[in-house]
Amino acid sequence: MIKKRTIAKTAAALLTAAMLIQAVPAHADSVHVAKEGDTFYTLSKKYGVGLSTLIKANHDISPYNIYGGLKITIPGKTTNTASAAPAAKSSSEAKAITTASLDVNADEKVVQAWGKTFDYSKAVEVKATAYSSAASENGGWGAVDYFGNPLELGTIAVDPSVIPLGTKVLVTGHSHPGLPKQAFVATARDVGGAIKGKRIDIFIPGSQKSVSTFGFQDVELYILK
Repeated sequence: MIKKRTIAKTAAALLTAAMLIQAVPAHADSVHVAKEGDTFYTLSKKYGVGLSTLIKANHDISPYNIYGGLKITIPGKTTNTASAAPAAKSSSEAKAITTASLDVNADEKVVQAWGKTFDYSKAVEVKATAYSSAASENGGWGAVDYFGNPLELGTIAVDPSVIPLGTKVLVTGHSHPGLPKQAFVATARDVGGAIKGKRIDIFIPGSQKSVSTFGFQDVELYILK
């Protein structure tokens, strides 16, 4: 009888341990190498991680100073409801995360955004439109830029006689939910038949319908050195 009780207790303990192991969510952190235009908000959406969880995992990184090449820890996703709850706040928190605080010193030709200082050669006012990855907007070549690289946030089409291909710019004065607010760094990697003179076309990830709401906007570019 004692032996049976001991076996029963052992089995119950093993069952409880197994249940506890299953209840603990698995974490597998990974590293994302940032590209120009990345924000904690866009990365939280891309990887399905709560915004507050992502920010906490990268407490030493300023949300206003995410730049190309920066290594960002992506915490392993969890399946419990409690850890997923912070994502519900992301839409309101994103307003602060994606907004750049601009400070322009025209005399010294320096502009500050997200606490980072950029030297620029000149400021140019241009008319901007936007395009998506839809085949009809990319001349049948697919969702790639002039150099054959995949289109991504931070790609703009230009008139090379005005803005040479490869030029980095700080785009300001735009308004669209698919773009970082206030300012973002972009590179002239594409061209377009209708993009002539002081015109740029901004690539925005998303459906053709949502991108078309950008319309025509007057924006200011800071040509970065």
